[in-house]
Order: sequence, then structure tokens, then C-alpha cells
Amino acid sequence: MVRNVRMRPTLVAVLLIVIMLPGSKQGPHEKLLLNNLLSSYNVLERPVANESEPLEVKFGLTLQQIIDVDEKNQILTTNAWLNLDEKNQLLITNIWLSLEWNDYNLRWNESDYGGIKDLRITPNKLWKPDVLMYNSADEGFDGTYQTNVVVKHNGSCLYVPPGIFKSTCKIDITWFPFDDQHCDMKFGSWTYDGNQLDLVLNSEEGGDLSDFITNGEWYLIGMPGKKNTIVYQCCPEPYVDVTFTIQIRRRTLYYFFNLIVPCVLISSMALLGFTLPPDSGEKLTLGVTILLSLTVFLNLVAETLPQVSDAIPLLGTYFNCIMFMVASSVVLTVVVLNYHHRTADIHEMPQWIKSVFLQWLPWILGMSRPGKKLTRKTILMNNRMKEMELKERSSKSLLANVLDIDDDFRNITGTTSSAGNNATTTTNLGPGFIRHPTTIEDSNILGTGTFQRDLQLILRELQFITNRMKKADEEAEVISDWKFAAMVVDRFCLIIFTLFTIIATVAVLLSAPHIIVQ
Repeated sequence: MVRNVRMRPTLVAVLLIVIMLPGSKQGPHEKLLLNNLLSSYNVLERPVANESEPLEVKFGLTLQQIIDVDEKNQILTTNAWLNLDEKNQLLITNIWLSLEWNDYNLRWNESDYGGIKDLRITPNKLWKPDVLMYNSADEGFDGTYQTNVVVKHNGSCLYVPPGIFKSTCKIDITWFPFDDQHCDMKFGSWTYDGNQLDLVLNSEEGGDLSDFITNGEWYLIGMPGKKNTIVYQCCPEPYVDVTFTIQIRRRTLYYFFNLIVPCVLISSMALLGFTLPPDSGEKLTLGVTILLSLTVFLNLVAETLPQVSDAIPLLGTYFNCIMFMVASSVVLTVVVLNYHHRTADIHEMPQWIKSVFLQWLPWILGMSRPGKKLTRKTILMNNRMKEMELKERSSKSLLANVLDIDDDFRNITGTTSSAGNNATTTTNLGPGFIRHPTTIEDSNILGTGTFQRDLQLILRELQFITNRMKKADEEAEVISDWKFAAMVVDRFCLIIFTLFTIIATVAVLLSAPHIIVQ
């Protein structure tokens, strides 16, 4: 009870202090200001003091980040936000527009309204410029999101609507994946001509890239802006527009190590096929396997390439060259195997093949058989000796050719000569056979007819054996010639296709505007 009595004076003092404080005034200033500004405001009126003068509108654009590129659907997604649709040649952007103008109907004195310096007003209650993107491909044409307009006491209005824009863009894939893309975004008033509304760049450098975040696939070169004044065929008045050009460059490090390097490795495997011996039985299998693997690889790559026919991508041209080289290597492998397995009883080596693949081409490539070093002098001497040997064989008798002996008695027919007791006779034993002289006594003992028949049988058997041996040697030599010709073709193809692969790769890299952008 005593405690409650002591607390009563304190509560009474507090209540007296609260009652004696002056009352606070809150809220009526902004409400009053809005009522005064918008009561007589007409949203259709162009806010200029002099209708003969154009209203100046400062225009700006802000870009933040490139997010993703879907090469299969040819879509580039960005934040700030950029989305490049290469399949439909569309540039899809999510950006911040900046429109700034001065409305003389929205001015007030700060001191009259409690020091209020600015207001946020919905855009449907104010006049705002009908700035649209001319090259829009969006279904609703205007992709901006309506935000409040910031109005200051001096009449300055700032309107920053974010939005997703789809704009037409001509995509050039000639140098893919070493390509640069330049996409224009053209903004201007749709109904006001240049005499009524004048668009001015907010910054001479173009778009705002201060908050831009780098992307792993696209490198932003710049976003310059330009003011244009154009007189269209529909209207005699000049129309002003502001065009921003988004300049991006594809980063090639990914494509270089995931497309070009594997393609070069696959083509080098095709080159190794020419070093594989034909007797291994895997020469053609290796070539066909490499061709199939390259085909599968190219199908995977084709899914990422832009599907347009305006130009052939540089990467596609390179892949087609490598594909042609691998296919040609398979065809020439079949030729090599055909040459390697030819025999003398089926194929006869033409003279031009002997000259090209057994003499001149091995000499150029520095190839030679064991114990047979080829030079230009030896080639000419071998050809000369072969001609002389053919002439000599045509002039010798049959026996001399069979036994490979000198034919010193080919002009002697059966004659008899005697000199004292050593009388000798020469007997013709058959065509091409000259019997050595024997004494008359021996001739009488052996009998001339029996001796001739026995010698003819011996000669026939000897000729058969010799012919078989010569034929076997000739067949072995022909087979050896075909195998050596196949080896020469292998070496020639290895050098030619190696040079082709190196030249094609270097030509593609040197013809590109830039090689690697990290």
C-alpha cells in the first residue's frame, strides 16, 4: 500500500510532461504536393514551355553480365542481361534503360512542402516518352517493366525501366569459332519526330559497363552508342534514334582444345596407318575405324554449329578437309593392299608403273632396296642394259638362251672336215643345238641317230627345268616389284597427307581473325 502511494506522484509527472509537449505534424506535405501537382496534370501534354522547341530526353543503357550460350539451339543468355539467339538471328537482352527529361509541370518549392526534394510516381499518371526498340522481335514488342518515375523539385524526371528485349541481329558465322558478333539495338520515339523530341546520349562512350561481370565463353569488346537522324519514306519529318552496338567476341580456348585438337589427333592416326605393314592384316581395319570415329565426332560437333546456310563456318571447312583426307587415305590403303598382293600369273606390271614406282619415285623419296642404291645415273644405266640384253637374246639361238652361254657356232650347219687322221664331223642335232665335233670312229660306234635322240631328250628335260627355275625367279621378282611399289605408295601417301594436314591446320589458324581469346 505504501509502495503504490509513492508511485502515484511519478505517473502524474510523466502525464504532465506528455501533455505539455507540442503536437507533431507528419504526412500532409507529400500528400498535399501530389494533389497540387497531379490535380491539373494532363498525361497527354508534352511537357515543354514552348511547343515550338523539342523536348530533350537523355537516353542511356546498362549491361551487366553474359550468362550462357546454348550452341545446340544457338542461344546466348546474358545477365544485364544478354541473350543471343543465333538460330533465329535474335539478340535477347535484359537491360536497364535510363530516360531522363525535364517536366516543367512538375516543379515545386521545397520550403513550401516540408523540404520534400523528390517524389516516386507511377508512370501511368505522368507523361513519358514513347521510346521503343525499332528492331524488336518480341511478341509484345515492348519488353520493359513499368517502374516508378523519380521526379525532383526542379522538374527533372528519371525513368529506369528494366526489361527483356528481343532484337533482330544478323549473325555472321563465317569465322566460327573465331568470330566476332556486332548486334545493334535501335531505340527511338515511335510517334514524336525530331522537332518534338530529341534523344541525346547519356554518355559519349555508349552503354554503361561498369558493373559488367566477365563470362567464360564470350568476351565483351564494347558497347558504343550513336545518335542518328533519319527521314523515313512514310514521313517527311526527321526522326531521331539512338543505336547501341553490342560487340562480343567468342572465347576460342574451349573450341580449340575440344574440337580442333581431337580432330588433328584423329587425322594423325590415319597417317600412322600408312606405316603399318600390309601383311599385318589390320591396315584397312585401322583406316575404316578412324573414318567411322571421325564421322561420329563430326556428328557431335555438327550439333553445336549454327544451323544457317548463309556461310560455311571456318571450323566446318576444316573438318570437311580432314574428312576428305581420311576418306582418301582409306581408298589409297585399298590400292596399297591391291599392289601388295598381286602375283605374276594374274597381273603384269606395266612399263609406266616400273618407271614411276620402281625407279623415279623411290629416287625422289630416298627409298631403295637392300643392296640396290638408286640414283639417276643407275636408273639410266639399268634401262640401257635392259635394252641391250633384249637385243642380245633375240639374236642368240634357243640352246644358248636356255643354257645362258655364248652362241659362237650359230652360223655353222652340219659340215664335215678332215685333216689327216684326225678327221672330224659336225652334226646338226636339232634346231638351235650345235654338237661338238667327234671322231668318225665314235660316230660309227654310238650311231648317229640314237645319239641325236638322246641328246634331244636331255635338252628337252634341261629346257623344262631351266624354264621352271627362270619362271619362278621371274614370278618372285614380279611379286617383289609389286610389294616395293606398294611400299612406295605408302611412303608417298604418308608424306603428302602429313603435309596436307599441317598446311590445312596452319591455314585455318592463320586465316582466323584471332586464334585464342582466354
